[in-house]
Amino acid sequence: MESTIKTTETFYHNLGKLFYAIAFADKAIRKEEINTLQEYVQQYWLDYDDLKDVFGSDAAHLIEIVFEGVQAFEETSKEMFDDFIIYKNEQPQLFTKKVKKLIIETSKAIANSYAGINKSELVMISQLEIELNR
Repeated sequence: MESTIKTTETFYHNLGKLFYAIAFADKAIRKEEINTLQEYVQQYWLDYDDLKDVFGSDAAHLIEIVFEGVQAFEETSKEMFDDFIIYKNEQPQLFTKKVKKLIIETSKAIANSYAGINKSELVMISQLEIELNR
């Protein structure tokens, strides 16, 4: 899925925050959620564009790096979610129908990967869908 929209490392950084927020909505990160994120990055996000990070790796790997690193920031799931929404509102041109669909699919897959989607994850995904469709 080659994109014609010029993304940046910040785009992937904010996706990492969002996917962490979804996974951490229930106050726990499960191995299954991490595995699902890694699968989606490999299967879908790496093909999104050809942006490279400063080390020459596909910038989509920043999704995983940020996801794994944000625990050290001790921010809440809501703070991470809100950061993503602010970024989305500042960069609306990056959020095409295709990318919005992939964001929702990735979020649902992460939430569903451990014992199904729980209430807190469902609420956050619903809020995400509303925000992406504005």
